[in-house]
Amino acid sequence: MGDPLVVHTPGDREIVLSRLFDAPAHLVFNAFTQPELLVRWYGARGWRLAECDVDLRVGGRWRYVSLGPEGARMVQAGVYRQIEPPHLLVCTELFDDQSYPGETLVSHEFTELAGRTTVTTTLRYATPEGRDIVLRYPMARGVGQSFTRLAELLHLTTTMRGETP
Repeated sequence: MGDPLVVHTPGDREIVLSRLFDAPAHLVFNAFTQPELLVRWYGARGWRLAECDVDLRVGGRWRYVSLGPEGARMVQAGVYRQIEPPHLLVCTELFDDQSYPGETLVSHEFTELAGRTTVTTTLRYATPEGRDIVLRYPMARGVGQSFTRLAELLHLTTTMRGETP
């Protein structure tokens, strides 16, 4: 569960995040798409999903409302563009209080090898300036904390289901 989050910036509009999880791809994909699982891991330390709406179909919308320290509130939403369980999930993303222009295209790839799954998330911003603004935020730290919570949830899931990672 200690695999670190790896962050790359391969182009002027992209951020790529990847991490290995000790669980098969179908369990990881479920954790990214089922509200009852998302509320258990999504968010940085001190944050939690207060609302989680998922209409998992191409053209369907998703919307998360997160609550954080000192009454902080963050709303993000988007539309699913491509759904290929358990290998690929592509959607758009826009924050209610977004500080950079345009929608972000988010692609989650789930690559399983020997019962372990690497999640590679590619964030493609509308502009290079938008990507640079996001890089100044503690986004990587927050995603890393969130993915640690996901690894813990997957460990519990695989242990309870008797599946070997």
